[in-house]
Amino acid sequence: MAADWSQLPSDLLESISGRLPLYGDYVRFRAVCPAWRSSTAKTPNHFPPQLPWLLLPLFKPQNRGRSCSGYFYSLLDGKVHVLRITEASLRMRRCGSSHGWLVVLDESPSVALVNPLTGAKMDLPPLHAFPNVVGFNFADVGREYLLRDGDHRLSTRNLKDMRDCFVKKVVLSSSPAKGGQFVAVAILHHGNNLAYCRDGDERWRFIEEANSYCEDVIYRDGLFYAVNTFGLIAVCDVNGDSPRVSYIETPRHFGADIQYLVTVGDDLMLVTRHLDSDFWPELDQTVYRTRVFNVFKLGNKPRWEWVSDLGDYMIFIGQNSSFALLASDFPGSMGNRIYYTDDYSDSNYDWFLEEQDMGIYRLGDASVEKLPCCSPDFASRSTPPIWLSPNPC
Repeated sequence: MAADWSQLPSDLLESISGRLPLYGDYVRFRAVCPAWRSSTAKTPNHFPPQLPWLLLPLFKPQNRGRSCSGYFYSLLDGKVHVLRITEASLRMRRCGSSHGWLVVLDESPSVALVNPLTGAKMDLPPLHAFPNVVGFNFADVGREYLLRDGDHRLSTRNLKDMRDCFVKKVVLSSSPAKGGQFVAVAILHHGNNLAYCRDGDERWRFIEEANSYCEDVIYRDGLFYAVNTFGLIAVCDVNGDSPRVSYIETPRHFGADIQYLVTVGDDLMLVTRHLDSDFWPELDQTVYRTRVFNVFKLGNKPRWEWVSDLGDYMIFIGQNSSFALLASDFPGSMGNRIYYTDDYSDSNYDWFLEEQDMGIYRLGDASVEKLPCCSPDFASRSTPPIWLSPNPC
């Protein structure tokens, strides 16, 4: 007589499902039958950090009137999957990915957090709530925003410019769904400022003493770390009534085109990205390509120490909040690699070549492996690919 697997005790099913480390396996477990699904939580919170998805540019449907589809590339199975995103819109720009949540902007003033896995959405203070935005009027078409720079000069911006060029990246301290008050820090293109808000705030506030530390920001050990173009670090404590900033000055200065901060194990590391440029007369524009990455670890002096080998670690950088994972935790993955995307597409015309500046960089031999998901169908300046760590909570 065949066993009836649907009759397994619910406490046993709950115990087994709680030991599954990969979200995809958990979803398949719940899909076996209604009894298994009802015995397990819809939004579990036991998962360790997951191998990220590469969220691809939004794809415009051929039939007018249909909604857009989101797509993501899975490193685990090497396939492109459809993802139904509530916020799917050709006018949407993604300017951050942190703890499984996307930061999205459109041509309205709203700044929203969206979890593509659950469909949950939260609002951050809008664009006109930044300190350097002194006016906003929807009726003033083409110059809806009034901005003030550091020299108190005024200028206007339209809706599209604010969506595409005002905010560089937003980083979160924690998942908004996990309880406790999270903090968001925004890197602004305009004025090279850092701004922050707490959960429930109505306005953004500047971290005045960290101006110009706008290459990248990460959150670690209760503090935000920001880096400038020379590799100097501002440590920002925004837990009190007003932000406090201290500095880590290192004797080594860098001349990289782009810099990223990332926590690898217990170490704070700096990844520098060097670009080659090629002028295309027919475009009257310059196309950029990544030439080499260098990795440095913050030593005790303090000073940046060159790292030649990441061991079992993989680093993921781009417009996401940078992070590192152990390759041995994920079948088929290889360590000592940097997975990178084109996070400067607003100034790069590589989309014209139908191949964005993204791939897998092998630190050992400085070679680059293309991500197999690259396709001309997904070429887009407004929504470049972005790493997203699936997080059901």
